[in-house]
Amino acid sequence: MDAREIAPGLRRWTGWHEEWKAEVGSVAWQGADALCLIDPIVPSRASERFWSALDQDVERLALPLHVLITIYWHVRQAREVVGRYNARLWAHNPAKAPVERRAGEISDLFRPGDPLPGGIEAFQARGSEVVFWIPEPRALVTGDVILGSGGGGLELCPESWSPKGGGHARVRANLGALAELPIERVLVSHGEPVLEGAGTAFARLLQA
Repeated sequence: MDAREIAPGLRRWTGWHEEWKAEVGSVAWQGADALCLIDPIVPSRASERFWSALDQDVERLALPLHVLITIYWHVRQAREVVGRYNARLWAHNPAKAPVERRAGEISDLFRPGDPLPGGIEAFQARGSEVVFWIPEPRALVTGDVILGSGGGGLELCPESWSPKGGGHARVRANLGALAELPIERVLVSHGEPVLEGAGTAFARLLQA
């Protein structure tokens, strides 16, 4: 795919989101057993190039393709990807109904701690949202719960985005389970990814 390589096998790209009126990020991870797309968006200004590049990757790698969703409104172009490649669609169990309304039938439901393709691990963030940890490149991939704040920093999403009774204190408590991970990169959907000093930035996020 036509995307920025963050680490071997790990790429990030952005596409214009009409509702947000901004560029948002998606991630591809090539694991030993799978090619995984997280919250995939197709860049509207380069859709033909995107599909051509992904066609070539799928053919060249000969790995099963999986689509993983952090939070249900991030299905984006998941339906199109799944239909084009007969990919498997993974979603956090509490998000089953809203994901299926937006993206079609889910092939695999998971809960945090369940084995996922590509060696990816899921951690509870808030409500039906998860964050994904990719151990080999030491990368944390987030949907809405963590945003890039510029200058290599991170911030939590506004409390108004959180489910009832799930404010910042609850989110920080959930994310505390990641505190001991050797985080080197945080790939956010909104804002700039943190590619240097990410562990420190994440620790500050938990303490704020």
